[in-house]
This record gives sequence, structure tokens and C-alpha cells, in this order.
Amino acid sequence: MATADRPDPFRSFNFKVEFDGLPVGSFSEVSGLTAEGDSVDYREGTDMQLSVRKLIGMRKYTNIVLKRGYTVNGELWAWYKLIANGVAERRDGSIILQDEEHNEVMRWNVSNAWINKIEGPTFNATANEVAIESCELVHEGIELA
Repeated sequence: MATADRPDPFRSFNFKVEFDGLPVGSFSEVSGLTAEGDSVDYREGTDMQLSVRKLIGMRKYTNIVLKRGYTVNGELWAWYKLIANGVAERRDGSIILQDEEHNEVMRWNVSNAWINKIEGPTFNATANEVAIESCELVHEGIELA
């Protein structure tokens, strides 16, 4: 009879967000932790093989979307205002996955991020939901640390 420990997968609700100048852990949802690349087809005239080679091409990173319940904290809007006024305010940050005891188990580091889009809450007098704001961050790289 096997008695080895079985490692359970981590749950997605235990996370925190750290960006220069932004409060830690105040976001309810993070999406867009995606890195991908293009392949480049290449073939030389002297190749014996009758198919193309697949070379590594440019890397691409999906925009990260942060969502949180709307509060009086205006730091995201202040950051966006700098960008909208032409100030290249880029920030580095991390999205951190935690275990059940809130110990860090994985960290995605994001470099040179800036707010490309910010969206205020949708108001509906007949709904009973929390007002959610979101912002979309453009960045130049993500890595699992």
C-alpha cells in the first residue's frame, strides 16, 4: 500500500500583486500571464530536407489585466494620468501565488509595465454587486522566478 505524500495543486485565489507604488494584494483578479513567440520559416537552397526549418522568432507578451473592487484609492488613475500626459512611467512588478498558509510558492516578474487602458465600474441600480475597476498593463517581459 502506497504511503507517499500527494502534492495537491495550488488554489488560484491565494495571490498578491506587487508593483512599484501600488498597494499589495488589493486585486481580486489577474489575467494575462502569457508568453509566446512567432516561429520563422527558413530554408536554404542547399538543404537536402524538403521542408522548412522552424527558427525561433520574436517573443510576445499578452497584456495583463488587473481587477479590483472600487475604493477611494486613486493610485491606478494617477499612474494612468501620468501616461496619458506623456510621462513614460514604467514600473516593474510581481504576481505571487501563495499556498494555504500564505507562503510564496511561485512568482511571475513583470518588467517595464505601464497602464494602456483603465476602466471604471459599471453602474446598475438594480444589481447587488461590488463595483469593479480594471486596468490593462502593457509590459516588455514576464518570467517565472
